[in-house]
Amino acid sequence: MMKEDIISVLRLQSIPNIGEISARKLISHCGSAEEVFREKKSLLHHIDGIGTKVTHELFDHKYLLAAEREYRFIEDQNIQTHYFKETTFPKYLRHCPDAPLLLFSRGSIHLENQKIISIVGTRNMTTAGRTFCEHFMEELRPFNPVIVSGFAYGVDICIQNAAVEFGLQTIGCLAHGLNQMYPRAHKRYCAEVEKNGGFFTEFWSTSKPERVNFLKRNRIIAGISQATIVIESAHKGGSLVTADIANSYNRDVFAVPGRPGDIYSEGTNNLIKRQNAHLLTSAADLVYHLNWDIEERDNSAIQTKLFVDLNPVEQSIYNQLQLGGRQLLDDIAMKSKIPVYNTASALLAMELKGVVRPLPGNCFEAI
Repeated sequence: MMKEDIISVLRLQSIPNIGEISARKLISHCGSAEEVFREKKSLLHHIDGIGTKVTHELFDHKYLLAAEREYRFIEDQNIQTHYFKETTFPKYLRHCPDAPLLLFSRGSIHLENQKIISIVGTRNMTTAGRTFCEHFMEELRPFNPVIVSGFAYGVDICIQNAAVEFGLQTIGCLAHGLNQMYPRAHKRYCAEVEKNGGFFTEFWSTSKPERVNFLKRNRIIAGISQATIVIESAHKGGSLVTADIANSYNRDVFAVPGRPGDIYSEGTNNLIKRQNAHLLTSAADLVYHLNWDIEERDNSAIQTKLFVDLNPVEQSIYNQLQLGGRQLLDDIAMKSKIPVYNTASALLAMELKGVVRPLPGNCFEAI
């Protein structure tokens, strides 16, 4: 975008009584953000939801000055901008009616042709939750997804650090401007995240990490991805709000179950019980529901996985598939002389190791 275009969008963003939906109406009517400020007030009044108060604010000079100040900050800090009509704007987020007009980013974010999932949870993560996060990232590594979270305490920072450890691109969605980091303790993780991923925010440098901003930030986390996963949550919490928003966007939602009575499993158990989330116990559940094709795995990861040792049951099944080619699950179990439920479990493990691929009709073949 040209300087004038960005300033015009910033100017729209800065006006208190114009939200994302009203701004889109103005841009659609006038053709561009810049043209909004060239249109006659009398014509703007014909747009649904645009009254006298709004048009008066539109042409208030103080909002232009504020937009110009923020533009100087963007230029000085080499911050990237992503307009909702541009191809650099996250494609899944673009379909959300309340998506921001403009996103700001820092780092090396690449979302083209990527699998994208959001993972959220309580700030008071348990040891079991930490173990699940780390194991889950290891399981997902062959599929090379982008991991989105809120860079907050607990599940957020744990999952993003695990993503970094396993070489996955990760994005932190912030509730403030890119001139600061909240919580401050997480500033030490920023450099590693920006090497393979980075940060998104819709907030200006003048924005503080206030509660209302975290609630707005949650819709970015929910909207930017194909699916949202809640790992741990109490009865109430921000991660449940994110799950609700994801459901409103018709996105898949998953929740990790926990023991009845555990405080930080109550929220996830309720999501599953009320059928507001799919049950998630491993990466295999996610892969199955999202129809991620094994053939799309990162080639280097496949090569690594091919050399992983198979246990005796997996080796027997693999040998049978090598000899007989693609086969039905029941036939594999019968020829290998292994119970069907054990065969199914082994095939899921082998699928994650990259040595078999599932086919339509409950068939499998060796890679």
